[in-house]
Amino acid sequence: MFEVRVEADFAAAHFLKDYNGKCENLHGHNYKVFAHVRGNNLNEGGMLLDFSKLKDALRKTCKILDHTNLNDFPFFNQNPSAEKIALFIFENIKKELNESKDSQKEPFLYAVDVFETETSRARYCPYL
Repeated sequence: MFEVRVEADFAAAHFLKDYNGKCENLHGHNYKVFAHVRGNNLNEGGMLLDFSKLKDALRKTCKILDHTNLNDFPFFNQNPSAEKIALFIFENIKKELNESKDSQKEPFLYAVDVFETETSRARYCPYL
């Protein structure tokens, strides 16, 4: 199995409506995001997927979120946790790469990691 990973970042504010603690107050993060693609077969050029295609899809999605209040997005239902952000990014990258919803074709988007800090990460991976 081969895997490629690209990364991007964005800055955004949020608060967690259904949380009892300091994260219920408006605050911000400089998020780092990793997108992982996996597959068993390489193309004629010896690549699983051109890095630029994956980077473009990830950057386009991060640009949607950059310098926003994530609570303004209906997708998050006022609780834009790192887990929900990872899901949002996964779904948007998948659309950008034109993969069908339940596709297992290769290469396939495997996981998205969202770091709120260097030591705090959430991952969305529908294949576990």
